[in-house]
Amino acid sequence: MKELLYFIEKENYTDDELKTVLSENSNIKFVSLMGVDLGGNATDVKIPINLFLKDIKKFLSSAIQTDGSSVELYEIATLNNAKVDLMPDSEARWYIDYNKENIDENTGLPVGTLIIPAYLIHDNKKVCSRGIIEKADEYFKESLLKIFREYPHMINNLGIDSVDDIVDISLTTATELEFWVNTPEDKANLEKLYVSQSLKEQYWKRTHGVIRTCLEKTLSELQKLGIEPELAHKEVGGIPSSISIDGKINHAMEQLEISWKFARPLQACDNELLVRNVIDDVFSSHGLEVTFKAKPIEKVAGSGGHTHIGVSANLKDGRGINLLAPKKLEDDYLSEIGYGALMGILKNYEVLSPIVTSTSDEFNRLVPGFEAPVCTVATLGHAYEIPSRNRSVLIGVIRDLKSPRNMRFELRSPSPLSNTYLVAAGCYQMMLEGIKAVAKSGLDTKVLEKEISKDVGDESFYLEKDRAYRDENNIFNYYTEEERVKRFGVPPRTVFENMKNLDKHKDKLESLKQGGVFTDIIINSFKVGALDKWQKQLTSRIIRNDVKIIRGIEKRHTNDNMDALDEVNWNAISDLKYDIMKDTLTKKSLFTRIKDAINEKDYEAASNLQLELKDKIDEIQELYLVYKKNIF
Repeated sequence: MKELLYFIEKENYTDDELKTVLSENSNIKFVSLMGVDLGGNATDVKIPINLFLKDIKKFLSSAIQTDGSSVELYEIATLNNAKVDLMPDSEARWYIDYNKENIDENTGLPVGTLIIPAYLIHDNKKVCSRGIIEKADEYFKESLLKIFREYPHMINNLGIDSVDDIVDISLTTATELEFWVNTPEDKANLEKLYVSQSLKEQYWKRTHGVIRTCLEKTLSELQKLGIEPELAHKEVGGIPSSISIDGKINHAMEQLEISWKFARPLQACDNELLVRNVIDDVFSSHGLEVTFKAKPIEKVAGSGGHTHIGVSANLKDGRGINLLAPKKLEDDYLSEIGYGALMGILKNYEVLSPIVTSTSDEFNRLVPGFEAPVCTVATLGHAYEIPSRNRSVLIGVIRDLKSPRNMRFELRSPSPLSNTYLVAAGCYQMMLEGIKAVAKSGLDTKVLEKEISKDVGDESFYLEKDRAYRDENNIFNYYTEEERVKRFGVPPRTVFENMKNLDKHKDKLESLKQGGVFTDIIINSFKVGALDKWQKQLTSRIIRNDVKIIRGIEKRHTNDNMDALDEVNWNAISDLKYDIMKDTLTKKSLFTRIKDAINEKDYEAASNLQLELKDKIDEIQELYLVYKKNIF
């Protein structure tokens, strides 16, 4: 088989080059524009390739008109102003998506679609996720150079004599992608999964059979697409697969992780969408289901999409300087720039959190005890010379004394379906605000280390008095829930509580809005969209799933095999079933009260009732497990 073309770089986006390349690869039959809306959803607009080749210049310089019904732009693309245009991005890498189930008759090769990343344009403005991260990247670089000109000590301490020595500021982003795979129709055995997780039976273990095949094929496909995978392994969740009599895998249910090389922020976010598509295609072609949900199985480890953020300067003399790292890693945790960047995220996280965590599924993952962050707190390490990894905090500083260029921040709260474009953009915006504050303060690294290590009640030039921001303990085991709240604040528990922070913390919202990166219109659109989806998911999907759980809880004992204990246990379960689901003449069920609250637009009540429902569903499942174990 002829070697397939997998991507085209921007150096080849001329008429002649493209015509030559595409004529030599006649199995590429379509072109598709990939815009990304505020919900992180990518468009797929199929256009015959001959229309693209007919006038490439015109295609790339003029937008394709569509309407807002197909994209998530709440209160932007309205019924009376719905025109949304797709503008091709001539700077991004283009890649080819092959349909291996559709073979071209003439070449015998799979039919391909040329994917061109694009911007969503409304009223002549970029109103999409790709446009926001692009603007954040540009604004961060411009602002950082201005800071260095005004406060040269910020770079002098890193061995950079003058801002004029800097050729370029380089921002880098990457994500780690966790996901679950299973054979179709398999139901999770919660007890087996929980025990396997507790015993660490799956973590970093060798993959077998079809899972191994799919993982290896995925890595190979990513390499062909120009994405450089760095690591793939089993995660903590899952149970061993069984093999049928004919040698096929049965009952596969495993959690995996793939990570790949850093890139500039916009390309890194495009890469993540591509990686998800490749994973889905490869595993599905082998009869396995893939989910990128944050918490597909209750009581078992959820999946994260940890986001890594880095900043460096490229100098005229050829050196590359990591701006987050101190001059000597043996003497400090971070540079002045690094401390400012970290403080900026920590202080303003209340208004970044709604962007990071915007669905009920994502909140289900953020619970104590599953290596998912609950509190706004960072780790620096136990000692300068001994880098450490505290997996219980929101942000970690990744340090390697042998490789200072690799120092970066790891934000652990995103899920695989968080909108990484907006998450990364928000991080850079908040980092910039913190860097500005540190530059103005003139404080050195030793004082800044004390500032970020402050205790509750200590005054700070920038951080809030009634909070602590750094901790090297396992915060789930070391503190009670009450102590965590006192030290790190009350974390939001529902989508409504999270979105409410956008109105509550107007001062912190300014960190997102600086430079016009996040506008009031964009922020409002994201908030309205998140709340709309939350209401619909709560009243339909969440309640519908809970109905199945309740209906699946059945009386198991009979007069012949029962003990009084069984009757007592069942009565407690039955009372909960009625409370959750059954309406009577005198009392409405929890399900009905939630729907009524949503209909009456009492979202505060609906949010509180959602928490009550979750607690009762957890309680009834635990009671039922105990009850069943006592039945012959």
